[in-house]
Amino acid sequence: MTGPQFIDAIGWVFEHSPWVAVRAWKKSAPFRSLAELHEAMQLEVQLATESEQLALLRAHPDLAGRLKMSEASVSEQQGAGLTDLTPEEFAAFSSYNKLYTDKFGFPFIKAVRGHTKHTILAAMMSRLKGSPEEELELALREVGKIAMFRLTDLIDENASAASPTPSTNSMAGRTMYYGKGDVLVYRTFAAPLTAVAPIPESGFSGHDNVIFAMNVKIAVRGDAFLPSFTEGDNSMVVATDSMKNLILRHAADFTGSTIEGFLYHICGTFLHKYSQMSAIEISADRIPFEMLQVPDGAGGLTDSSLVYRRSHNDHASAALEVTRSDSDSGLCVLGHQCAVSDLQLIKVKGSAFAGFVRDEYTTLPETSDRPLFIWLNIRWSYLDPMDAIAPGERRYVAAEQIRDLAHSVFHELNSPSIQNLIYHIGLRILTRFPQLEEVRFESNNRTWETIVESIPDGEGRVYTEPRPPYGFQGFAVTRADLARAEAAADGEAP
Repeated sequence: MTGPQFIDAIGWVFEHSPWVAVRAWKKSAPFRSLAELHEAMQLEVQLATESEQLALLRAHPDLAGRLKMSEASVSEQQGAGLTDLTPEEFAAFSSYNKLYTDKFGFPFIKAVRGHTKHTILAAMMSRLKGSPEEELELALREVGKIAMFRLTDLIDENASAASPTPSTNSMAGRTMYYGKGDVLVYRTFAAPLTAVAPIPESGFSGHDNVIFAMNVKIAVRGDAFLPSFTEGDNSMVVATDSMKNLILRHAADFTGSTIEGFLYHICGTFLHKYSQMSAIEISADRIPFEMLQVPDGAGGLTDSSLVYRRSHNDHASAALEVTRSDSDSGLCVLGHQCAVSDLQLIKVKGSAFAGFVRDEYTTLPETSDRPLFIWLNIRWSYLDPMDAIAPGERRYVAAEQIRDLAHSVFHELNSPSIQNLIYHIGLRILTRFPQLEEVRFESNNRTWETIVESIPDGEGRVYTEPRPPYGFQGFAVTRADLARAEAAADGEAP
């Protein structure tokens, strides 16, 4: 490929700024992989003058704007639902776009893929609080993500249009990864977690991390691994047993205090050591150990600093997707998720379910006061993932706090349905933790089956396990939901 051909093919990737491709071609061509091409272009953006960087940012259209946009921008915004807003939503976006542009001198920029209009508006509202220096850095980072998405799409399109016999030196659009699961890590005396702000619903104030244990799963990606699949050439393959050993040994030099921080540490270790790896997806379930009490020698009890009990109740978990970048750390977090999993809560009375559709298929009776047994997985994401990875100023949101908040709302609310219950739990979480972007729920109705309706001289009943199948719900609560709920509570139009 000649220079002009390269510019014609790639020059549009950075919005109306072909100079990025021109400089990358002159300094860094040829490129051995998609990741190398993206890194070279990102480097040129970082080396550009501030006036050039601002011109690049100002070349981007307003999100949800109605002025002429590039085809790529139209497609991206359409995928996020920004081209199909209600008049009220459009007015909100226009207002916040103007506030943002007036404050920072360039439009609000976000790689919208994987987001919804609600999460995008919430991010815009949050980022208005940033400083000009912070927003310039963050906007350029988002531009880099947009470019990566566009490059990946371009390769996918070219692969689809090519011969049905694909080239063996490209992974264009292909599912290709390998890794290791069930890596059980037991690290003792890790740094204690203290970056936790108290909330009224929870007494949790931190972890001593005397036992910092988790079950880790890792998957790595990279163009260089294709020959191992197609030709049996293992020359670039890192054995999964070696992956396990790396994770275990580098648990010793982890200096942080959170699961997310540990996963980020491991990603950095892999990507800095193995150049053939372009991205990593990694997750972990924390293995909880509970502190026990022992006699204090004076007739009371005290916490043991030696003996702990393995818990099989709910647990924290986290997941990261990390790729290379030209930032100081050399890493870019493409996606993240935090969670409390396998939470099981029973409320013995004070829940209802009525007013649902009744037709020839309905046999379920309505009830105004029932026991309700739910299984919950609650997941959340931060506006800035570094608040989970390297939390400061008490920015970390602990799974224990989410757990305690959920059961507190369950206690307080006489809910008409599980759907309404998880909605209110989500609103409370976002109220307590402004650093969070979104909360997602997976709930499962495991309410017991009644065997004996009443017991004389008391409120008791007898139940047994429910028979399958089971009902379930899924829902995401966003900052836009919280804004509407607060406006409604204040008597304003949502």
